[in-house]
Amino acid sequence: MQKIPILTTGLTGLVGSRIAEMLGDRFEFFNMDLTIGVDITDKNKVRDFIKTHFAKVMIHLAAFTDMNAAFEQTDDKQGLCYQVNVIGTKNIAQICKENDIYLIHISTGLVFDGTQTQPYRESDPRNPIEWYGQTKAWAEEEVEKKLTHYAIARIDYPFRAKFTAKPDIVAKIKQGLVNNSLYPQFSDMIITPTYIDDMAQAIEVIIKKQPQGIYQLNNSTSLSTYELAKKVAEIFGFDSKIVKKGSLEEYLKTTNRPYQKTMRISNEKVQRELGLKSMTIDEALKDIKTQLDLD
Repeated sequence: MQKIPILTTGLTGLVGSRIAEMLGDRFEFFNMDLTIGVDITDKNKVRDFIKTHFAKVMIHLAAFTDMNAAFEQTDDKQGLCYQVNVIGTKNIAQICKENDIYLIHISTGLVFDGTQTQPYRESDPRNPIEWYGQTKAWAEEEVEKKLTHYAIARIDYPFRAKFTAKPDIVAKIKQGLVNNSLYPQFSDMIITPTYIDDMAQAIEVIIKKQPQGIYQLNNSTSLSTYELAKKVAEIFGFDSKIVKKGSLEEYLKTTNRPYQKTMRISNEKVQRELGLKSMTIDEALKDIKTQLDLD
C-alpha cells in the first residue's frame, strides 16, 4: 500500500517521534527542521521545502516549549519563544493557505488562565497568564486568521513509554523514585496530561477526517501532580509513601513566574465529533509499564 505523504515540523521531538513510530507504516513524513537547513521563522525556506515535497496535509509540532526560558523572554518579540511559536506558525499558516494544505497545528491548554473550576472546553476564551501560553495563544490566532481548513490540537504534559532525549513528566517522577530524589509534588495544582500514544491515534483520525476547528486531545483524567506521582509509584512497584506532598501556593511565594493552578481540560468534543475515547491515567500508566516490560 502506498504511503500518504505528510509535511511536518518538529517530528524528532518527544511527541513527533512517537507519532512517526506509530503511524510510519501508513504515512510518509517530510520533516522540516534546522538539521536540513529549514528554519520555520524564514518563510522562504518553508516555501522552498514545500515546493519540492508535495503533500496536502501538514502537522505543525515545532515549538519553543521551555516555560522557564520563555518567562525570561517575556514581552521580547525578538526572542526565540516568540519567533518560533508566533512567527514560525504565521509562516506555516500562510504557506498552507497558498498551497491549499490542511494544517494540524499542535497547541496547548496553557492558553487558559487556570482559574476555572469546571473543565475548559474548546469554546472557552483564551486568557494566558505567562509568555509561553501567550505566544501559543497568538499562534492559534494566526492559524484562525489565515486558514479556513485546519485543526488546532491542544495537548498538555505529554508522556510516553520511552524517550531518552527529554524525560517527560512521568519519566521524571519515575527517575526521582528510582534515585530517591523526588521533590515534593504539588497537591494543589491540577493538570490533565496527554498520553502520546492516544494522541497519535487521534492525529491519524484528524488526518483522515480533516475536521475544522479546535480539538483538545488530553486524556480523560485530571489530577494533581501529587496524585500522579502516587499513581506512578504504585504502578511501577514503589512505596507510594515516598511521594511527599508539596504546595504550589507556597512555591509561588518564591518565584515571579505565574503558574496555572487548575487545568481541567475537557476532551468531550473529541469523543463526540471524532468518535475517540482516550485512556484514563491508570490505563495509560499500565500501558507504559507493559511496553517497558517487553523490552
